[in-house]
Amino acid sequence: MPVALPQSPSAPSPVSPAPAPLPPVTYVLTAGTFLMGTTEFVVAGLLPAVAADYSVSVATAGLAITVFALGMIVGAPSMALATLRLPHRVTLTAALLVFAAGHVVGALTEDFAVLLGTRVVSAIATGAFWAVASVAAVRAAGPRASSRALGIVLGGGMLANVLGVPLGAYAGQVIGWRGTFWALAVLAGLLAIAIARTVPAVSGGGAAVPSFRAELASLRSGKLWLVLAACAMITGGVLSIYSFISPILTVGAGLPESWVPAALMGFGIAALIGSILGGRMGHAHPFATPLVTAAATVVVALALLRFAAEPTAALVLFVLLGLVGLSANPVLVGLANRYGGEASTLATAMPTAIFNLGTAIGTGIAGATLAGDLGTRGPLLVGAVGAALVLVPLGVLVLRERGLRRRR
Repeated sequence: MPVALPQSPSAPSPVSPAPAPLPPVTYVLTAGTFLMGTTEFVVAGLLPAVAADYSVSVATAGLAITVFALGMIVGAPSMALATLRLPHRVTLTAALLVFAAGHVVGALTEDFAVLLGTRVVSAIATGAFWAVASVAAVRAAGPRASSRALGIVLGGGMLANVLGVPLGAYAGQVIGWRGTFWALAVLAGLLAIAIARTVPAVSGGGAAVPSFRAELASLRSGKLWLVLAACAMITGGVLSIYSFISPILTVGAGLPESWVPAALMGFGIAALIGSILGGRMGHAHPFATPLVTAAATVVVALALLRFAAEPTAALVLFVLLGLVGLSANPVLVGLANRYGGEASTLATAMPTAIFNLGTAIGTGIAGATLAGDLGTRGPLLVGAVGAALVLVPLGVLVLRERGLRRRR
């Protein structure tokens, strides 16, 4: 009878095999999502400088955030469909090159309207990148490591709020906002080279790609649209405050501009923690978690409105807003995938588009209130109303789910 030899401590257990190593392309794609996530909101920390450079109001300068969100609304779903049959390498490389070109033109132009145009173009390129990066990461990693790869790649966007946006805002204070745009363009160009060398030259889907008609059919779920409505309202509320935090803290609370990058970093760290905690709670309580976090967001936004003139309170409450405000987003995306169909490319891209729809509407309204009699209190009021409105579609969704369970 053969004797079983003892396993080496480094040998993987037959019951729990060692995690499959992730391919290098995973981290290249993560760098891309980090860069794309940074550019959307880095302007939030640069608004006074942009406004002064173009001799426009801070509220008008905020349109640079609004139009980027509009471009993402178009870019995410349309590029998800338009690039279904293109090789991932081609789509991702082209998206980064267009992104880089948009930032070069934005850094050079003296016309504010042209700057807004470059933001739209860059946003569409960002939508194309996000639509393909997740799929490319999963295919490159293989079935054993696909979940880990996807988590890391999508985490690049969240990490942008922690590091990219505050670092970009700080760089803008040191070398000017145009210098930040130049840095983003150079990094995008370098990443385009890395993508071209590391992403496999495979088709975006071949025969397995669903038809255009099938993609549209996945959007027929009424529950999906309730979830998407919640996505729009919560981001519209929270990001209407986030996008104008520079004037809120400097003009409203009287803090020096040097505090803005630190506030943005605090918000980003809190948002990252909140997203992790929200995802864990949402696994067991997918409906209660968004309801509770939305209610908490209303409370924090109202408190921020009340204590906006007090520097310490404003900073602390802004960080708390990061903790609760976006913590339900992973849960909402999971619900969207459940109701829209996990295999649907278009349904998977829709939350990104709708998040940005909320951002565009929220920042547009917030910018108008900032320029009006409410001043810096305007975006705070918009944020509180947006967070309160999210309770409506979520409440309807919960009632429909309960009714379905009773009929069963």
